[in-house]
Amino acid sequence: MAPDDAPDDWLLLSEPDGSELESQLVQAALRAPRWSAGRMVERFEAGFAQWHGRAHAVAVPSGTIGTWLALRALGIGPGDEVIASTYGWHQVAQAVELAGARVVFSDINYWSGCLDPVRAAAQVTPATRALIAGNVNGHPAAWEALRALATERGLRLIEDSTEAIGSRYRGQVVGSFGDVAVFDFSQPSALCCGEGGMVVTDDAAVASELRYLRARALSDRHSVSVGARVPLQATMSEPTAALGVAQLARIDDILARRKRVEAAYLEHMLSFEGIKPPYVAPDVDEVHWMLYLVHLGKRFTASACAQIIDDLRTECIESALYCQPLHQQFHYAQKGWQRGRLPLAERIADRALALPFHGALEPEHVKFIVETLKDSSINVGAGAAIY
Repeated sequence: MAPDDAPDDWLLLSEPDGSELESQLVQAALRAPRWSAGRMVERFEAGFAQWHGRAHAVAVPSGTIGTWLALRALGIGPGDEVIASTYGWHQVAQAVELAGARVVFSDINYWSGCLDPVRAAAQVTPATRALIAGNVNGHPAAWEALRALATERGLRLIEDSTEAIGSRYRGQVVGSFGDVAVFDFSQPSALCCGEGGMVVTDDAAVASELRYLRARALSDRHSVSVGARVPLQATMSEPTAALGVAQLARIDDILARRKRVEAAYLEHMLSFEGIKPPYVAPDVDEVHWMLYLVHLGKRFTASACAQIIDDLRTECIESALYCQPLHQQFHYAQKGWQRGRLPLAERIADRALALPFHGALEPEHVKFIVETLKDSSINVGAGAAIY
């Protein structure tokens, strides 16, 4: 990874797409009499809900807290099980444990990287209360099948859309499929606020509960009846919301710049024998990738992948393996999860390499990244990369 104080000549995995508008709105927020949960937050919530076609949006400090609040608002807690993909951010699984429930990992669709509805169905037990499915690296999950599974088994469906802002599935933008959908706005999200998150839903009762659980009102300060539904200190600051308002106003331009970078990658990858274009499922209308992933072939060992990352770092190119499957991490290994139980996620995760992807990259940057990757793949003795 690049150092925190990396010089300007580093090609970083992600960079926020900022403008003068962000500066102006943050300054306006700082001049306001409230720096937390004020009018800028309300403006961001309203705009975000409208952009996603949802009735309600509730701003929160992070996607982890948003998922935790969503689980609580849906009445999921101790004794309950929640099925989630092992190929995802650890914060999702952490939110399940924070709610007191048990996470049950399931395998993925090999091509999309998203939770496989058929494999998830095999994990359902009488204790299962919810499914959490993510739109992995921008590619929408199989929402029609997941909704059918949730309806058939009486489960709540939670959509993790952090990685896929703007992607579309069967004519609808992601974030519109779950009973609730959760977004996180930290890097490398295309809509970047530094920190912060949002939970969207069409259920007025769930939205009301989310708002209650998010923060204790000033009017409750002298209350003596806290009870079991203890609210969190989980509001969004006004400067963070100001960044969100500006980013949302510019989101079409931000996504368009990222699409141009994607096109440059596709052009230069054509000269890299064996690399195929990123997979897009037939029922997916549009994908906005969070990072540019290259899936290396079986001939690449773990040490070869590590060497490639090191070679790229030598040329001031930041890269990383995209995901360490959650069931292989120490915390969950202590609970009985072992390598070999979810082979598709393991197969992809061992060789999914994330490359720099953001709107500030120029075609010559992309060309240099791909040429360096190609040279490194030859140097480690693995030859051309393949799916």
